[in-house]
Amino acid sequence: RLGFDHALTGRRTMASFEADCPRADVIDYEDARYRFDGNMALYERLALKFSDDRHVEELCCALDAGDADAAYRLAHGLKGLAGNLSFAKLYRSAAAMSDALRAGDLARARALAPQLVQAHDDVLAVLCSPR
Repeated sequence: RLGFDHALTGRRTMASFEADCPRADVIDYEDARYRFDGNMALYERLALKFSDDRHVEELCCALDAGDADAAYRLAHGLKGLAGNLSFAKLYRSAAAMSDALRAGDLARARALAPQLVQAHDDVLAVLCSPR
C-alpha cells in the first residue's frame, strides 16, 4: 500500500502556526493573506477543516487499485484545495500527480505518491501539532 496513517492530536491558532512554522514551502502565509483579503480568521477556520479531509487517503486507495480516473479526480481536487489554502508544497505535489494522471501515466503518479503523502503530512504537522 502507498500508505496513509495519521493520528490527529490537537488544533492550533493561526498565530501559533505562523510563529512556529515560518516555512513558506509548507504554508505560504503571505499568499493566504492575499487570497483571503487579510481575513485570517476565515482562513484559520478553513485551514483547520483540512485536517479532516480524505483526498490523500482516497487518492492512495485509487492508485493502489489502479483506478486512474478516480485518482485523477482526487489529485485535481486536492490541487485546487491546496492552492486555495496556500499549502505550497502540497499544491506542487498534487499538481505534478494530476499532470501525470491526466497524461495517463499511472506509473509516474504512483512514483510521486510518497512525495505527495509527505507534503500532506507536513501540512498536518503544522495544523495539528500541540500548541
